[in-house]
Amino acid sequence: MTEHFKDTGFIPLNVAVLTVSDSRTDADDKSGSLLRDKAEAAGHQVVAKEIVPDDVYRMRAVFSRWIADSRVQVVLTTGGTGVTGRDSTPEAVAPLLDKQIEGFGELFRSLSFEEIGTSTIQSRAVAGLANGTFIFCLPGSSGACRTAWDRILQPQLDHRTRPCNFAQLIPRLLEK
Repeated sequence: MTEHFKDTGFIPLNVAVLTVSDSRTDADDKSGSLLRDKAEAAGHQVVAKEIVPDDVYRMRAVFSRWIADSRVQVVLTTGGTGVTGRDSTPEAVAPLLDKQIEGFGELFRSLSFEEIGTSTIQSRAVAGLANGTFIFCLPGSSGACRTAWDRILQPQLDHRTRPCNFAQLIPRLLEK
């Protein structure tokens, strides 16, 4: 039997958005802007948004800064999850993770299959926890970001989602 929680209203989370791209600027960053806009429309606070080239060490510098910042509870990234030579977001984040959330990538690819068929196999979307911060690494397309937000992230970042969600875990993430 699932546990039900008392609805105490929406609790906003602090979100940081990272676009991984060698060519995007603030003016044409559709996927990063989409994630920022969707997070804000859901009631969350976007406390940071950056664009960084697809470079492992520059990405790690941003990830490290954000996971060390107690204000940042969730990091959303877009880009760098494919299989080409410059795609290196999973490699950049992996050494920083305390725990991986394998089900995120699995569920994302399952949902994406409904939309783009077998092309979804090229996605290396990943998620995990680092220093009590959730990190979700999404593909660079705005369609993929929309799917991930609408069908996975929005409900999982809302503590009212039953029977469980990521948001309700935040106070307990750093417990030993």
